[in-house]
Amino acid sequence: MRAYIEFAKKKFQNQIAYPMEVFMGILNTVLTVVIFCSIYRALYGEKSQVDGITFSMVATNFLISLGLSEVFSFDEMFLQNKYRDGTISNELLKPVNFKFRMLAENIGSSGFKLLFHFMPAVLFTCCYTSICKPKSPESLLLMAVSVMLGYLVLWLLSFIVQTWCFWIFSTWGIMVMKNVVVNILSGTMLPLWFMPDSLRKIVAYTPFQAIYFVPVQIYLGQVEGIVLAKSLLSQLLWIGILYFIGELFWRQGIRRVVVQGG
Repeated sequence: MRAYIEFAKKKFQNQIAYPMEVFMGILNTVLTVVIFCSIYRALYGEKSQVDGITFSMVATNFLISLGLSEVFSFDEMFLQNKYRDGTISNELLKPVNFKFRMLAENIGSSGFKLLFHFMPAVLFTCCYTSICKPKSPESLLLMAVSVMLGYLVLWLLSFIVQTWCFWIFSTWGIMVMKNVVVNILSGTMLPLWFMPDSLRKIVAYTPFQAIYFVPVQIYLGQVEGIVLAKSLLSQLLWIGILYFIGELFWRQGIRRVVVQGG
């Protein structure tokens, strides 16, 4: 465990070395949230709510989902680059689990973005528009738990796609398609409240709403009691399913590794 903590710390420290990137990350998050909020403010017009959803709820959804999407960004070419340049053979010889090493580094990078990208964006957005307060301190705590589970769901989806580099030349195109699907079906670009009921029912059987939308619902107090427990259990269930799939692809793919040269 100590080795993985060191990987995470090293990645966190590496991010500090690029102050301009920190500034651009904050600016990117703020501008994205402001643009989406401005669009929906215009769509709402003089209406106080649409289908029971207030503008403040929409702004809160965008702040959390778009902000966390910046925090939940990974180096999705990491495995492919290691495989194509042959250095994966050296990685596999190290006395650490390669997958957990990847996860540790991503957590270190995400921790940095949470503190230096997301939190400043939250402060700025709160000054720009009205944001809903958490339903209760318990809701805020449970939302934090849900955010961590959602992080693992998205990371496992990314890892599964990364393992496809063992069979195809480049996973870049598939990764872009995956990100588009995640942005649409997780409620990042369009709050799931406004999706047709038929599509909402389909999305409910996918892992996508477990990434951002479930934490948003918990924060707003829209799910409580048994429904809240089911939402958290669904996140855990998807983590288990995706871990099994990722492990299957990893074990099959690693058998195909052949490194020539010296």
